[in-house]
Amino acid sequence: MSEIYTVIVGILGILAISGLFVGVTNDAVNFLNSAIGSKAASMRVILLVASAGILIGVITSSGMMEVARNGMFDPGLFTFHEVMMLYLGVMFANIILLDLYNSWGLPTSTTVSLIFCLLGSAIAVSIYKIAGDPAQGVSSLGQYINTSRAMGIVSAILLSVVIAFTCGTVVMYISRVIFSFRYTALFSRYGAIWCGASLTAIIYFAVFKGLKTVLAGHDFIQTVDRHLAAAVLICWTACSVLLYVIQRFRINILRITILSGTFALALAFAGNDLVNFIGVPVAGFDAYSIAHRTGDASMLMGALNENVPANFLVLLAAGGVMIATLWTSKKSMHVSATELSLSTQSDEGSEQQYGSSFFSRTIVRAALNINAGVERVIPRRLRTAIAKRFEYEDIEHSGAPYDMIRATVNLTTSALLIALATSLKLPLSTTYVSFMVAMGSSLADRAWGRESAVYRISGVMTVVAGWFVTALGGFLIAFVVGLALIYGGIPAFVLITLLCGYMIVHSNFLKKNKEAAATTRRAETNEDIIAGLRDEVCSTMENATRIYDRTLIAVFKENRKVLRDMVKESNDLFYQSRERKYTLLPTLRKLQGGDVNTAHYYVQVVDYLNEMTKALMHITRPAFEHIDNNHEGLSMEQTRDLMSINDDVETIYRRINQMLREGDFSEIETVLTLRDQLFESIAEAIKSELTRINEARSNTKASMLYLTILNETKNMVLQSRNLLKSQQYFLRHRNEPKNWIK
Repeated sequence: MSEIYTVIVGILGILAISGLFVGVTNDAVNFLNSAIGSKAASMRVILLVASAGILIGVITSSGMMEVARNGMFDPGLFTFHEVMMLYLGVMFANIILLDLYNSWGLPTSTTVSLIFCLLGSAIAVSIYKIAGDPAQGVSSLGQYINTSRAMGIVSAILLSVVIAFTCGTVVMYISRVIFSFRYTALFSRYGAIWCGASLTAIIYFAVFKGLKTVLAGHDFIQTVDRHLAAAVLICWTACSVLLYVIQRFRINILRITILSGTFALALAFAGNDLVNFIGVPVAGFDAYSIAHRTGDASMLMGALNENVPANFLVLLAAGGVMIATLWTSKKSMHVSATELSLSTQSDEGSEQQYGSSFFSRTIVRAALNINAGVERVIPRRLRTAIAKRFEYEDIEHSGAPYDMIRATVNLTTSALLIALATSLKLPLSTTYVSFMVAMGSSLADRAWGRESAVYRISGVMTVVAGWFVTALGGFLIAFVVGLALIYGGIPAFVLITLLCGYMIVHSNFLKKNKEAAATTRRAETNEDIIAGLRDEVCSTMENATRIYDRTLIAVFKENRKVLRDMVKESNDLFYQSRERKYTLLPTLRKLQGGDVNTAHYYVQVVDYLNEMTKALMHITRPAFEHIDNNHEGLSMEQTRDLMSINDDVETIYRRINQMLREGDFSEIETVLTLRDQLFESIAEAIKSELTRINEARSNTKASMLYLTILNETKNMVLQSRNLLKSQQYFLRHRNEPKNWIK
């Protein structure tokens, strides 16, 4: 048997480790976000609890390796060589797909990814077999492939989305009506009963989902199954009494419930989803072991139909990699940030991240109309009473995206739905349930206010659409990779291995500087904000000077390439300043403790910066469009006037940039004088152009561009001078005694 198969087994082992890393990065959001979003404990404690859940879940794993061995195809119809190419295609495709999703910050289902990658690669190898056998046709494909499981996963997507969102909304609404945001007094009386119900659901989930294989057939479990209602009632009573006693010692039982839910979800994740990460490499090693004994690479792999429990040491090592990933992966926090940004109680941050769409705007308008109709039916006194229950107040003073009541609802509802579906043998995705419950609870909690509803719906639709793309993308990538491997042989194997290795290294190691920079921005202090704004103003003004000068020269020379580059640079400059404007409110909150005048001038600086870059963009775009459409260039008179204007603008900007860099504003009046002289020159240039138009000595398109440049130049310089003045006052007030904001 060729040594290449030994190399392939080694590659599968490396990909198994990568699969664990990428998979945990994607799925960590399922069991971490409720604890992180409510700040129920420190990150260290949350990770310790989740790590314990993963470790127990791995060593008590349900051993569902048969999904990879024979769940999607009949290995008895494939040779050892074909099975190894099939498995290799699955792992390559799975790693590429999940890594892309993690880079985009979108949570997806590793189960869906595995199933459809198996399906795509199996069909590719099946086509290879059918093409090589004249006695077979396309109709023979059905005997190689098991499509029923794939159809079950597709139905699970639809079922998970609808049921989870609905249940999350209903449970959260009822919980908030009962406790409100000011829940302290009522919770001290009845909180133990409510948390007892949550803890019962979590325990039921952990036993019947996370430990179902270990405890299967046990007399106690069978007794519980036969008397489920009575068992649940007894557990609820016991949990409520225990939590009530703990509460008397002034211990926050919400934290206990949330951490228990985190542990249970982590346990179930490790126990049941482990096959998604190492199932294929383990099956590949088993196939290699079987073929190695005979030395025949063409033998059929019917032995893979025998389900053999995975090696305990392999499971333990997998658990170690999963825990290490949980503690070290930056991307897992990126994926978590997506869900937190969509469910946070604050209205800020969604717009620039997700944007708006026709579909989301239509949904919001329809919801407003329905809400108006409902309000006409419900008595005003009842509406007022309910509205008071939803008046937000951060009584926990933690600054968390949402409070611990909602975190408990998220965990309880997710655990109950998954456990219930498991007991009824219904296919539900853990990722889909966790995410949609969080979205439903945030909607019911009125976190989706009119300021952010459109953008959040767009974000949710992006994630949901991504789930469907997971199935299609996984299938297509695995199909193409499988075909390349089975037909391309060793050259294709080497090429795809290098490509996949590059993606993993580039994504997880070469981007660390960007992630570190993002972390630095998030942790900025007041002085960092001031210094950051000063540097941004200086950098923007210098770039604007360069872009303006190069744009005019490119128009004179009709240089289309340079103009295209200037459009891109001016767009980037504008969107950077607009992002600063959209993060104005969070920044002002960070500046609490500063005086009102400082905040006022900060707002002015940001606004003038945005307007100045907008005027520059309105110069570069028409200039590029004019040359790109092959219109006639500017006349000699127009060029001469604009060159003179450009010289004046360059003189003004040189002085402005110098003052901004040195912090010395002693020549600000000189800039004002130069600005007035420039405006007079622009006015004379406009009059000259109007005369040329009246005398029919000017081309229409060229005149429109010429006048546009003059008017936007005036706006740009005006905003730049205002920006300079506000920056002067802003920095001055930072060093003066302050009237502190209370």
